[in-house]
Amino acid sequence: MKRVMLVDDQELIRTGFSMVLATEPDIEVVAEASDGNEAIAWLDTNPGAVDVILMDVRMPGKNGIDTTKEVTARFPEVKVLVLTTFDLDEYAILAVQAGASGFLLKDARPTELVDAIQRVHQGDAVMAPSMTKRMVEKVLEQQQQLPQVQAGRDPSEIPELQSLTEREREVLQCIAEGLNNTEIAERMFLTESTVKTHVSRVFQKLQVRDRVHAVILAKNVGL
Repeated sequence: MKRVMLVDDQELIRTGFSMVLATEPDIEVVAEASDGNEAIAWLDTNPGAVDVILMDVRMPGKNGIDTTKEVTARFPEVKVLVLTTFDLDEYAILAVQAGASGFLLKDARPTELVDAIQRVHQGDAVMAPSMTKRMVEKVLEQQQQLPQVQAGRDPSEIPELQSLTEREREVLQCIAEGLNNTEIAERMFLTESTVKTHVSRVFQKLQVRDRVHAVILAKNVGL
């Protein structure tokens, strides 16, 4: 069961998402909040009760960016999926830099909403290609949220990559190309469960939260 929290200052938006998710047998909306402060307070009193947060970016009080930073720092097991009105929303990029696992447009179809929650829960990133390019460029520019490595260096000289096995390096390269677990399994002739294990180890060794930040690191070192 994927336990979801809805954080949005518009009750109509929360109600709409809640109604969509209520039809899914393996997704449960366990909490709602109208701003970041309310969300953090609920998480404090209900530790371990949420798997994925659907987070609005622009809210009065504690906004989605600051809330995402606090959630990812204090509740690292919780995945944050940012909600935005525009696919080129600068605030969404900042939220991803803060640790969110991706973004979703508020007018997304119900099937897209459900798929996004499932993928984020599994550790995948949910992001449009146009947003990925902008986000990667911005993070490389500012060098935030990543192990400090020097762009252009020989990957064999970088400590973060030296810890990876040859197979894990191949998996990282596939992630950098934007392949999902199923596509990686097909390319490398592995089972999907084996790929998930490799991906998990890559994240752990590189000290990144998810695919988004793994892609940025890989691009940063020229993979």
